[in-house]
Parts: sequence; structure tokens; C-alpha cells
Amino acid sequence: MTRHDALEAANAAYDRSLLGALKSIDANISTASGGLSAELPYTMLEFFELTASGHVYFRVASSDGLVELGNADLPLPPGTLEPGVPRFYDATYFGESVRLAAYRRMVDATDGAIPATADGPGSVLVQVAESTQSRQEFTRRFVQRAALRDGLVLALMLLGAAATLAVALRPLSRLARGVQERSPDDMTPIADTDLPADIRPLVAAVNEQMARTQALVAQQRQFLDDASHQLRTHLTTLQMQIDYARREPDPAQVQDALAAIGGEIARATRSTQQLLALGRSDTAAVEFAPFDLAALLRTVALELLPQARAKQIDFGIHTHTPEFMAVADSGLLREALTNLAANAIAYTPAHGTITLSAAGDALGWSVNVEDNGPGMAPEERAALGQRYRRGSQAAAGGSGLGLAIARSIAERHRGALRLEARVDSPGLLAILWWPKP
Repeated sequence: MTRHDALEAANAAYDRSLLGALKSIDANISTASGGLSAELPYTMLEFFELTASGHVYFRVASSDGLVELGNADLPLPPGTLEPGVPRFYDATYFGESVRLAAYRRMVDATDGAIPATADGPGSVLVQVAESTQSRQEFTRRFVQRAALRDGLVLALMLLGAAATLAVALRPLSRLARGVQERSPDDMTPIADTDLPADIRPLVAAVNEQMARTQALVAQQRQFLDDASHQLRTHLTTLQMQIDYARREPDPAQVQDALAAIGGEIARATRSTQQLLALGRSDTAAVEFAPFDLAALLRTVALELLPQARAKQIDFGIHTHTPEFMAVADSGLLREALTNLAANAIAYTPAHGTITLSAAGDALGWSVNVEDNGPGMAPEERAALGQRYRRGSQAAAGGSGLGLAIARSIAERHRGALRLEARVDSPGLLAILWWPKP
């Protein structure tokens, strides 16, 4: 690009000198005497030759071929030369690259100086040529100086950019060293002082992520503590019952102890299953997919029907259509609905009524578990759903995890679990709602 610009600049400058010589020759051509006379400006041509630092050629020729001055074999311009308009072009003359300017001057036919020909009225062709050696040398020197200058500027720019980056990235390097030197359990926020404004949003995002990770670690630690306490209680109770059975000589008492051990094992199994379900509801990825919500209600009802029959509870489902399509993680939702229905069976007295239903609108879907049990006070309903939090009328052997599992699954679906009192009669209505994805 620099060479192209230099060549254009050289051509513009040298062409002006070439045009001056051309006009000087044309100004000395006259037909006033009735013939063609031309006085060549040799002094100007010699000066032009010195300026061009090379050979200079000229030609003056009439269209009738009777007048021919200078170098008769100069290359003609390509195409037709328009009268009165100078044309510049490049050519080769005796193996040398030359730059030429050509000009055609029309002669009035009434002068009779140059008679008309079959090709048209009489005219005079003026050509001036110079060697391109001076132009090439000028272009070469210009490009060399420009390359040296641009190379120096580029080197200075690179050095300046490297120095600027080193200074600008110094706080980032210090931040990286600080993070590398942290202990694995250090979750304290990273200080954003003395940091560039562009880095502070990244530090803030990292701090938020560490806060979420710290909350998750605390939740898992609390889960392990609660699980170990729950299982340790069952194991301690089992050990005491086994020791009692070993010391008891009465076979009837031994059978009672074995029955108590069987009941405790059942409660431990239920607690373990709920603990595993709670852990899965907290960590498992939610896989949204279409499924039949009415079929899910029927599956849960058939699974819990033996428990309801044991207490002679009227246990049924209610849906508006045989098929009720929804979008959610059907596996997690089945776990939540099973816990809600199992709680309702445990708290509803004999000969009670429990109904499972589903609903949906433009915002989302819900599954409902309604019973006619004793219900609970508003402040107690607000507190339930926390882990190991049991109601005042909780059934014996309950672990307080059923509602916590249902609430966790609802929150994983970006929904909520609501516990409401029935309007027209005693009992409780549990609603698990989630929005459309």
C-alpha cells in the first residue's frame, strides 16, 4: 500500500513537469505564416532532462506526414487520442521504461498550413517522454523510508502495548496468586479492591458462585448430620430391644420384643428410604418431559391403596379427563405425591376420606392431596416443610421428612408447596404447583 501511494505521488509530481514540457512545445507551434513553424525550447528541455535524472525525448509530427521533428519512433498512445486532451501512458523505448505525454492539436483548415486528410482535418501530434528511472528511485527511497518509519512505529507500539498490558494485568496476576494460595476449604469472598473495573464483575460472579457452593456444602453437611442422627436413633433403639429380648425368659415377652424390633426395623427402613429420596430431590437433575398426570395419580393411588384399606379410608382420585398431559420430571413428582399421600393416610383417622386430584391452567399445573383429618393451625402449617419438623398430631414413628421432600421437589421445578385448611369441613389440602417450562 505504501509503494502504491508513493508511485501515485511520484506520477502526480513528475507528470506535472511532463505536462509543462508538452505545453511549452505546443505554445511554440504556429501557423500564422500560412505554414507550420515550431520553435523548440531546447533550454527548457535540457533543464527538464536534468530534473528527470534520465533521458528526455520529444516528437512533433503533422498529420499529413510532411513535418516530423524529434524522435519519430516514439510509441503512440493506445487507442484514439482525443484532440485538446493530454494523455499520459507508460511504454518501452529502446528497452527502457518511459513515461509519455501525448497531445493532439487541431489546425484550422482555412489556414492551409496542414491540409485535411481522409481521416479528418489537419492536426499536429506532440509527444514528450522521459525515463522512469528517477520515478523508480524516488519510489524506492520513499518506500524504504516509510518501511523504516513504520517498522519503528510498530516496534514502539508493540513495546508500549506490552508494557501497558503488563501494568494492566498486574492486579489480575495478583488476584490469580491469591486464589491459588487459598486453602481448599476457604470460601470467604474475594476482595475486589485495587482491581480494574472490568475485572470486578468477574470477581462478583465468582463470589456469588462460592456463596452458592458454600450453601450447598452446608446443606449437605446438615443432611449428613441429620441422617446420622436419625439412623443412630433407630440403631440404638434396636440394640436396646435386642438386649431386652436376650434377658427376658418369658417366651411371650420375647415375642413382643421381636414384634417391637420388627416395627423399629420398618421405621428405620422408611427413614432410610426418605433420606435417600431427600438426597435425590436435592441433587438429581430435573428432566422435564411430557407425561400423563392422570396416570401418575392412578399409579400412586394403587401403590398406597393397601395402607388406606388397613384404616378403612375412602381413598380415590379425581381428574377432569382420562388423560391429563403435563410437563415435569415424572419420577421426582411421583416421589413428592407419594409422600404427601402417605402423610395424609398417616394423619387421617379411620373411616376418613382422601382424594388425589390434578389441575392445570395457562400458567402451570398442580397436584392436590385433600383429606378430612384433624387439620392444623395456621402457624403450624407455615412451619411444616422443614426437615425433621413434625406436626403436633404427627403419627408415631414419623421422621418429619415427607413434606420436606415434597417441598424440595416443588422448588426444583421452580414451584411451591402450599398447605391450606379446607373451607367447608375439617382437614388439610396440600397443593404442589409448578409453572410451565
